[in-house]
Amino acid sequence: MSDTAKSRAATLAHLRGVKLAKGDPVSLPLTMTTTFHLPGNPAGVSQYGRYDNPTWEAVEDMLGHLEDAPSVAFPSGMAAIAAVFFALLKAGDRILLPSDGYYTPRLLAERFLKPFDVPFDARPTKSFLDGGFSGYRLVFVETPSNPGLDICDMAGVARLAHEAGALVVADNTTMTPYGQRPLDLGADIVVAADTKAPNGHSDALFGHVACRDAGIITAIRDWRKLSGSIPGPFEAWLVHRGLETLEVRFERMCKSAELIARRLTNHRAVKSVRFPGLEDDPSHNLATTQMERFGFLIGLDLGSEAKAEAFIGACALVQPATSFGGVHSSAERRARWGDAVPPGFVRLSVGCEPVEALWQAIEASLDGIRG
Repeated sequence: MSDTAKSRAATLAHLRGVKLAKGDPVSLPLTMTTTFHLPGNPAGVSQYGRYDNPTWEAVEDMLGHLEDAPSVAFPSGMAAIAAVFFALLKAGDRILLPSDGYYTPRLLAERFLKPFDVPFDARPTKSFLDGGFSGYRLVFVETPSNPGLDICDMAGVARLAHEAGALVVADNTTMTPYGQRPLDLGADIVVAADTKAPNGHSDALFGHVACRDAGIITAIRDWRKLSGSIPGPFEAWLVHRGLETLEVRFERMCKSAELIARRLTNHRAVKSVRFPGLEDDPSHNLATTQMERFGFLIGLDLGSEAKAEAFIGACALVQPATSFGGVHSSAERRARWGDAVPPGFVRLSVGCEPVEALWQAIEASLDGIRG
């Protein structure tokens, strides 16, 4: 982790402290209200629960601190992505999406953008620069891609897309601001599902948009207010709590993933492993130039649906569940959702368990399916 990231981590938990008056609670209060005391002129103060809430504003302060950019909170990662699309696009605009990234943005574009005359194309992440970006209003990248963990040159995409007049949106869910900084690499907008590692406890849906352009941030905030796509204060409070420990959890998860990925390459039950931290991974060289860590996600192919399901079901320290980034390790066979991966491909999200105990559980489960 860079010195700048360490500095942000050190000051993150103290953002609220510098604003406290004597006798104020150190921990963030949970503000559960739809209305505020509002006599006379309402300008300059909290007005209504669809417009603002002190709890989610505290989370936005933390996210803005981590992103080094104004951030707007949403009730999920997809709500954040939808806000970018619907706040910034108009009829006749064309967008480019990753064909191998998280599938829901493609479904959203197919079902709801195309009928509004906003067509889209899709390309694989590893060849995302091929063909250029002429004719696109918005270019959406997800690197590493979910679930295949391919990587594209984000700075190269930003440079060429900007030359073509396109906005660049980067989904940074898999890496968090501690692992990768898309805005510093040239992206205009970052979106992320804070449901994952930022919250970290698998108990709250949340998302955010970050951008250094004041006009774009205003449009995103207006979309949230008018559409009603607002986060709940309790979910915001949970994410605030999770963000305070993100750096500690992320460090442990990434370190454990590096060890486990190397061991997986030597296990006879594993056909192949995808992890950017492995020197022979196709994404490794580029990952070392644009990522601060290699992340906590590992892709492994066990050869068949039956073996993948047997491994997941038998591993005592791996939760069979969709999503990722929680304190508990989890895994799922992604082909069941229609992702373009082999039937035996497993996305493993490494959690915060002691790494040797976790590896022993993984190894024992793999040994059971080896034959």
